[in-house]
Amino acid sequence: MAQKRRSFLFFLLVILLCSVLGGIYGPRVEAAPATVGEGEDIGASLKAFTNAYGLVEENFADQVDPDKAIYKGAIPGMLRTLDPHSNFFDPRDYQLLREDQKGHYFGVGMQVRPFNGKTVVVAPFPGSPAYKAGLRPGDIIMKVNDKATDNLTTTEVADLLKGPRGTQVSIVVSREGSDQPISFTVIRDEISRNSVKNAIWLKPGIGYVDVEQFNETTSKELEDSLKKLGENNIHGLVLDLRSNPGGLLNEGVAVADKFLQKGQSIVSHRGRTSPEKVYTAKNGNHGHDYPIVVLVNRLSASAAEIVAGALQDHDRAWVLGETTFGKGLVQTVYPLSENTGLALTTAHFYTPSGRLIQRDYTNKSFFDYYYHKDDNAKDLSDVKMTDSGRTVYGGGGITPDEKYSTPKLDHLQGELISKSAFFNFTRYYFGQHDAKLPKGWAPDATTQNEFHDYLLKENYDFTEAEFAQDTDWIKRLLKREMYITAFNLDESDRVAVETDPEVERAIDAMPKAKALLDSARKIVVERMQPQPAFAR
Repeated sequence: MAQKRRSFLFFLLVILLCSVLGGIYGPRVEAAPATVGEGEDIGASLKAFTNAYGLVEENFADQVDPDKAIYKGAIPGMLRTLDPHSNFFDPRDYQLLREDQKGHYFGVGMQVRPFNGKTVVVAPFPGSPAYKAGLRPGDIIMKVNDKATDNLTTTEVADLLKGPRGTQVSIVVSREGSDQPISFTVIRDEISRNSVKNAIWLKPGIGYVDVEQFNETTSKELEDSLKKLGENNIHGLVLDLRSNPGGLLNEGVAVADKFLQKGQSIVSHRGRTSPEKVYTAKNGNHGHDYPIVVLVNRLSASAAEIVAGALQDHDRAWVLGETTFGKGLVQTVYPLSENTGLALTTAHFYTPSGRLIQRDYTNKSFFDYYYHKDDNAKDLSDVKMTDSGRTVYGGGGITPDEKYSTPKLDHLQGELISKSAFFNFTRYYFGQHDAKLPKGWAPDATTQNEFHDYLLKENYDFTEAEFAQDTDWIKRLLKREMYITAFNLDESDRVAVETDPEVERAIDAMPKAKALLDSARKIVVERMQPQPAFAR
């Protein structure tokens, strides 16, 4: 009863918090005193909820779990009436949010996922305790610290693998090709998940950097990556923001700052109770004015859109890909009691030209909003200009300067991807062969024939003509998947980048980025010239 009362009182406090949209808790929000009428409305609403909750608790057919009813039902339901991005985090979700923001956690360091009712290792992170212990992709986790995983979800198994640094965890797996279960003793450690991946040379003078999200270390990781490449030797950069969901605003600002001139605007935000705040480049690019091609897709959102929008508005980069998601709402995350948190929308983002990033979410379900297929969501009334006078539109994410859509999968490709054929074959293959490959290895005719025969044995649906037509595509994806086991996840990612058709298109587009940069410089210089005086 005490637990029920505690959860219920906590819920009432959260309702009051949301009723005043952040109020005194928000660093970007100033509390406004409620009038008598407003106070009466809030009181009446709380009373109505109290009565409804009391009826449910007393009369529902089964016993009511107050935590489930409040954390999973009432509070999220209330926030969904505001906008698609205001969100409540229960203790576990809030902990995961903090881990994502910090870029590290404590555990064994590997990706896992469901697999035929079990939990399977997708990939250990390079250098992690799991990697050093010898766990590998395809291992099915049977026990963690003598606890069977048969009836556990993948989330529950992942929680068992986490723990304080220096503590020991026993993991028992079944492995293809091994008659007996294999036991590992792993010492947990801090697992750093870098947000900046694959800082590599695509060709002489052309660098590539992939920013996967924006956490507390992103700008430093970017700086370190460019130094490692040797920024003075960069004559063109591919900045990959595809599928980047965003993250911390200040880190997005810092990344944009790295490529702009000191003093240039990056983004601004304003809301009903928060004054306008403009972010500008404080450090600048220190003369590194190499052309940039930014890659985006429909899953590039929030801070990724801030970076792409700032570089596009200042004609600093050529944007290639799909129209971005269109998430331009500022969430302030408020820590609450009981290790929970509330992400509340407090303002809207605007690019340097003044266009609104946010896509319209009224008069549509959240499902339609999140899984949109509208590439023309721009608001034709929100017309703005870049520094050189190019027309750009707001209201629907960032529209690329050059469209590139990933080719649709044909029948065989869809069959192999949907049924995890490359993962399954790799698990089978290294159950029969040594889990090592020579440096620079690529699938030969023998490997392709083994893959072909495996597909037949496992009853995949395809024709010989389809297999022959997709041979090059199959070789590329086989190499990517098999490199994870034979080498590590980083080497597989490198292969993926080096064989990515869109990255190749970005290299081809580098002259366009240079021409844009040169044209913008010329126009800005002309505007700064004094105008001649005329006698009248």
